[in-house]
Amino acid sequence: MGIAFDYAPDRPAHIDTILNGLDRYNPETTTIFQDYVTQQCEDRTYDCYANLALLKLYQFNPHLTREDTVTAILTKSLTVFPAPDFSLCLHLLPPHILGTPSPSNPFTQQLQQLQQHPQHQEQQNGHTTANGPTPTETPLTEAIHKLTHLNTLLEQADYASFWQTLDSDDLYADLTADVSGFEELMRVRIAVTVGQSCREVERGVLEGWLNLSGTQFENFVKDICEWGVDDAAVGGGGVVRVPINKENEAKGTVVREEVRFEQFGRIIRRAWEEPA
Repeated sequence: MGIAFDYAPDRPAHIDTILNGLDRYNPETTTIFQDYVTQQCEDRTYDCYANLALLKLYQFNPHLTREDTVTAILTKSLTVFPAPDFSLCLHLLPPHILGTPSPSNPFTQQLQQLQQHPQHQEQQNGHTTANGPTPTETPLTEAIHKLTHLNTLLEQADYASFWQTLDSDDLYADLTADVSGFEELMRVRIAVTVGQSCREVERGVLEGWLNLSGTQFENFVKDICEWGVDDAAVGGGGVVRVPINKENEAKGTVVREEVRFEQFGRIIRRAWEEPA
């Protein structure tokens, strides 16, 4: 049996009480959830169910929205990929916060369709529409687009570009600064996905995926991942060998169908029937 979606082993008792009662819709609990998000960022725990509850409170009470908390939730959700938590959080944000979609945003088409709705076109030039303010480029909007781009690269398994993008702009450093051990957590998640899909990886390729080299790379691969490094393979470039597990093991599938002769009785009878 899989783990329940709302399960979090490190969730405090008072948070669990709120989530399982009507207080989860009480605006007064917003500050409690916000402090809990800060705690998650500091002690490297994660509670998707509580974070979604806070974003839902922001939907009902837009005036209580804290931009730094929204970006912290999105950044934290990146650390559990390939789980769909980032998309779940993103879809709870209102369109006017998402702003004008950029080409790198995987939700561009949905956002454009929403903004083309007649109710969204009632007023322009920054005035309020029937469904909220007209989308504009704000610091929060830019931050969301940056994080969405990172999520897209992770979904595409373009890990080398993920690290290059992360180091390309100071805004990324600001967004991840409050999430303790962000880079280490991302390396672990990347290593997990690699271990589920590969048996051998060239050392140079894996170094790019993990953004590590030299002794740091070897320590991470051997001590944390418990993989083997063969530096003599591939023309001296080296190969990292991943032990067999239930995810990366190649298994042949044998399909056997049993068809009894009686099942062909009707076909045989029709073959002997004379045409009308």
